[in-house]
Amino acid sequence: MTYVKKETCIYSMDKNNLPVIKVNTKEDIIFETYDCFSNQITDEKDSFDKLNWDHINPATGPIFIVGAEPGDTLEVTIKKIEIKGNVTLFTGPDSGVMGDELTENTIRQLPIINGQIKFDNNIDIPLNKMIGVIGTAPSGDPVSCGTPDSHGGNMDCKEITEGTTLYLPVNVKGALFALGDCHAAMGDGEVSVCGAEVPCEVTVNISVLKNKDWPLPFLIHNDKIMTVSSKETVDEACISATKNMVKFVQKYTDLTLGDSIHLLSLVGNLKICQVVDPNKTVRMELPLSYLKNWN
Repeated sequence: MTYVKKETCIYSMDKNNLPVIKVNTKEDIIFETYDCFSNQITDEKDSFDKLNWDHINPATGPIFIVGAEPGDTLEVTIKKIEIKGNVTLFTGPDSGVMGDELTENTIRQLPIINGQIKFDNNIDIPLNKMIGVIGTAPSGDPVSCGTPDSHGGNMDCKEITEGTTLYLPVNVKGALFALGDCHAAMGDGEVSVCGAEVPCEVTVNISVLKNKDWPLPFLIHNDKIMTVSSKETVDEACISATKNMVKFVQKYTDLTLGDSIHLLSLVGNLKICQVVDPNKTVRMELPLSYLKNWN
């Protein structure tokens, strides 16, 4: 099994990044990841002033997928997310939704006990392990690992978790796939500017799919299909995610365009993933059972 160490990380997804390893399709790969602060915060008294801001949101990789060519689709099955440290939380001035009302930083480091985050003596939070940054190299300019876009990146979608199959575009030869920024838990919105940030080991299996005319990225989890879109505004992301789901309904049912839209209005669920990154991320969820011609 291929093991990719956290030290082989990148801070932008870039077609010019040198791959750290070549892997074949359908091979299990373990990615060791830093937390989103590159493990720089070690206690609650750490000052944010000492952080190297060039080392935020690292993604381990990239790896070169043999046989992946521009126009292909990566099928990424997330098999296991294993937490390898305590939880780190941060919020402060100019950070997150409430940053305009904060005058000082709040840093927390929390233990995980019996499968729950010990928030305080009265609050235990169940784990909801997920991957914040996961994507491929764009064909154009580099994109910071802190920014989500059509290549994936910092989507911060809590449904990208164990048991999820994520579909990503191949924009360059080999795809140059990387992942990081794992969370022990995170609510939709990620309103403080971070989730329960943790270092992890993530096991994935990647296949290359040819000749698929799909709007990307999207994912399948718990018998739901979810289109994911990241745009400058939430409104733009909502429209894009919805239009992409309409394409799936049209492709895999016998419904007209009008009835496809009616279906989403009745049983589709439009949800916010995060509102704190340079682009905002939204997902449209639909039970896969409505796509009668899927597979």
